[in-house]
Amino acid sequence: WENERVVGNAKMLGCRTMNPCPVYDVNTKTLFLFFICVRRNVSEMHQILTGRNAARLCCVTSDDLGTNWSLLKDLTQEIISDDLRNCATLAVGPGHGIQAPCGRLILPAYLYYIHCHVCCIPIPLWTKPHSFTIYSDDHGKSWHKGQMLRNQKTVECEVAEVACKNGSRLLYCSARTGKHFRVEAISQNQGLGFANSHYCRELCEPPHGCQGSVVCYEPLEEGEELGKTDSQSLTGEGTTSWLIYSHPTSSKRRVDLGIYVNKSPLKPNSWTQPWIINGGPSGYSDLAVCQDSQTMACLYECGLNGCEKIDFKRFTLQELMENVPSA
Repeated sequence: WENERVVGNAKMLGCRTMNPCPVYDVNTKTLFLFFICVRRNVSEMHQILTGRNAARLCCVTSDDLGTNWSLLKDLTQEIISDDLRNCATLAVGPGHGIQAPCGRLILPAYLYYIHCHVCCIPIPLWTKPHSFTIYSDDHGKSWHKGQMLRNQKTVECEVAEVACKNGSRLLYCSARTGKHFRVEAISQNQGLGFANSHYCRELCEPPHGCQGSVVCYEPLEEGEELGKTDSQSLTGEGTTSWLIYSHPTSSKRRVDLGIYVNKSPLKPNSWTQPWIINGGPSGYSDLAVCQDSQTMACLYECGLNGCEKIDFKRFTLQELMENVPSA
């Protein structure tokens, strides 16, 4: 690893910088780093209770893989637009965004939406979190907000694109909740809106939930075999993609980070049992598929008594298949 570099432009005066979420445009070779800047000494709970958003949605870019960075750009008004009046607070990531084959850049985000005002006063009881996507179809010149997941209370999320045998592609979303299980949802329009959101009882959450990461893997491109039972998409065709997911595996506390595999992403109850890659305290994580397509990597929080450090693990597809139960 190189020495760490401080992204000096990723800050606002009087604010703390949080929730880094990068996405890379392979066409323009531009690295976008999204994050939020939150007014110091203002907690998320204070924003929810008062209905006064203290977070700004910001971005810096790099054309040389992070050696130099542009000046900060505040995109809050452009992206949230008409929903700002009903936004108690918001965040992007943390984790990573993706670029779809069509070129669309997609980032995961969430906001606390004020569903009810009385005499112009926001009602905290009716302020609820909803995940959504931020996207750009012009290589980052303009950014837009997708529709929120409405059926459940969801916060930090990540997305992965699933390829179908008929050539179509669906966007899968995995979102954190405080209700013991993750929420899954599918988009047929690359993140403009999500349908069929539901709790996945195979993917547990600890109390208050925890961020998790998901990536797509397409084994057919490398000659790997799919499982004998393929999922059926909404159009009746099977998928050619797997999903790989990282998250603490305990329902009681943030411990024992595991890697799960789903060979049939659109079929219910298709997740394997996890391969534990870190026993003990574990927290947030982020997955990546390396350029050779046979190696994956996970960056994750861990420690002896709590999340005291960030660690990194690289593993091959063969290692994953050998260690994931019933894969």
